[in-house]
Amino acid sequence: MSEAPVPPATVDIPCEPWMGRDDGDSPEHRRWWQAVMPYSPEAVAAALARPGREAHDGERRAPAVLLGFRSEEGVRRNKGRLGTAEGPGAIRAALGPLAFHLDREVFDAGDVSVVTGGDEFPGDLEGGQERFGSVLAAALDAGALTVGLGGGHETAFASYLGVAESERSGGARLGVLNLDAHFDLRAEDHATSGTPFLQMARAEAGEGRDLQYAAIGISRPNNTRALFERADALNVRYLLDEYTTRQTAEAFVEDFLADLDAVYLTIDLDVLPADAAPGVSAPAAVGVPLPVIIAVVRRVAASGKLLHADIAELNPAFDIDGRTARVAARLVDTILG
Repeated sequence: MSEAPVPPATVDIPCEPWMGRDDGDSPEHRRWWQAVMPYSPEAVAAALARPGREAHDGERRAPAVLLGFRSEEGVRRNKGRLGTAEGPGAIRAALGPLAFHLDREVFDAGDVSVVTGGDEFPGDLEGGQERFGSVLAAALDAGALTVGLGGGHETAFASYLGVAESERSGGARLGVLNLDAHFDLRAEDHATSGTPFLQMARAEAGEGRDLQYAAIGISRPNNTRALFERADALNVRYLLDEYTTRQTAEAFVEDFLADLDAVYLTIDLDVLPADAAPGVSAPAAVGVPLPVIIAVVRRVAASGKLLHADIAELNPAFDIDGRTARVAARLVDTILG
């Protein structure tokens, strides 16, 4: 007897209505909240079939799909400050009022949600990561450029699962570029917000491959010697925060991308100075200036190799005047611009 087909994974919280300032319905007044549409694979397929809105360089822009990961379980396990589960909603709220200048259609797939557990009854982070990965893979295979909205940086392994599951990564030389103050290479018994890149390295090793992993903005005082030794053992390329300028960062990115076919970009907002991003689990003492991060994002997007991106560690409970949420929204706009 043949087995019944496994139904596709679905989100826990469907796309909710967006809100923002209303200056009119005509294209010249359009804002994000007026442009974003509910996601379905069929909607993406229809967008791809329509005569495309050409970008300024004449290239057709793929439709984009946003997918939230409402999780702070990885942060809890990593003994961080709780609140990142509210990150996806805060990013959408900050995006909604922004002027919409994109040459692509944007869809919102809603959120995968992970219940926050306790020491005796941990939440099912691993199951949530798998669900997120399956929904993400379906959006990628529909032809979209995808952006994950975290959530703690456990979002990164959820994203990796989706990218690895997608047919679009099959046979491609894939790299992972992390903008972060931390390597997140911790060796723990369970997944946390500090383990995603070691999990990726182990998963790649299981497939007979080495993880192509690079990090920009690493803080020496916030990573132990053991983490630096693990990074060296895994051949991780990294650029310390104190040496990260626009020139050094762009050269670093160009060198990393040269041998890759596709790249997954992940941004932990704690890579930024604390005055630019106070609303994170671990605010930075130094950090990399926002204009440098934007320049890196633009360079990656312009390479034509960007397959998926995500933004993690926004903690609205510790934000000041929505400052960090607005930075995250600006970065999403830059990724898709």
